[in-house]
Amino acid sequence: MRHPTDGTLRRLLDEPAGVADADAEHVATCPTCRATLIGAHRDAAAAAAALAGPAEPDVDAGWRRLTAALAAAEPARPPATAVTSPPSRWAARLRSPVVAVAGVVVLLAGAGVAAAADWWPIFRTEQVAPLAITDADLVALPDLSAYGELTVVREPDVHQVADAAAAQAATGLTVPQVAELPRGVSATPVLEVGGQAEAVFTFSAARAGQAVAPATLPAPPPGMDGAQFRLVAGPGLAQLWPADSGLPALVVARAVAPTGYSTGVDFGTARDYLLALPGLPPDLVAQLRGFAGDGTTLGTTLPLPLPADQVTSTDVQVDGVAGQLLTSRDGAMTAVVWVQDGLVTAAGGTLDADEVLAVAGGLR
Repeated sequence: MRHPTDGTLRRLLDEPAGVADADAEHVATCPTCRATLIGAHRDAAAAAAALAGPAEPDVDAGWRRLTAALAAAEPARPPATAVTSPPSRWAARLRSPVVAVAGVVVLLAGAGVAAAADWWPIFRTEQVAPLAITDADLVALPDLSAYGELTVVREPDVHQVADAAAAQAATGLTVPQVAELPRGVSATPVLEVGGQAEAVFTFSAARAGQAVAPATLPAPPPGMDGAQFRLVAGPGLAQLWPADSGLPALVVARAVAPTGYSTGVDFGTARDYLLALPGLPPDLVAQLRGFAGDGTTLGTTLPLPLPADQVTSTDVQVDGVAGQLLTSRDGAMTAVVWVQDGLVTAAGGTLDADEVLAVAGGLR
């Protein structure tokens, strides 16, 4: 097969969902194309860094850099006691057991060090699937940080905006329009936006060996110890129609779907090794192994961790696209989630299934 063009390789970085499967599969197994793709990624990172500077010179920042450099040139002083800042709320969520399991498949990681690493695409979201979590699973699950170092590079900075134009300007996404609001939903929605979220996870065999009995720790495959995994998700936006009950009567949200990268370990190798680590409940391992992908280089299914005793899931279609209908067991909330053209969209609220699916199918 001929090599894809440079334009196709660059699109694989910027818009992987828009690249034909045949081209993506060729690049995943072709050393020549992979080297070209890595070069394109370096160029993109350098350009982004150059363009990220302030539009006007920041004199105060320049003065701070100068004084810091002068201070560094002085004779060394006794080191001050290190102070560790408390982790952000978002970082705490990433370290939670539920996200740790999802991270095994999505290979949770971030992008702030992209210029210093050769990132290779190993995951793109093409569909979602439920991941049933029980209370017993939560007790048994290890903390993600037990297996390595998790660094949150960029938080999404969720905040309200005035209108749809402001939401589009902040995210680059068109606000979905509801064709017909369900009965009882008539208030003007609140608009919230969030930027891109990025994090990096570095696997450590030594740390994993401290977390479990060394005799039960499987030997890491070549390249696994010290490998980095990156996840990029967002930006996104949400419209929320309030209700007197305190729960939202309706929520319609859309975000750029997560994509994952590694510094050289393919998806199948990382997935199989991480799922072989002691401590993961067998039922969750079985669910995660069943998620779709090509089995080796690229994962395509985003797990949706759901409390098994509180939420049920059903396969549905939204305008011909596969999705998941989520229903709380008490009947208070219903939602539908699906992926199309590299975007994850969700609609839900204090509605029944027919109402939610009508809203989803009528989005413009």
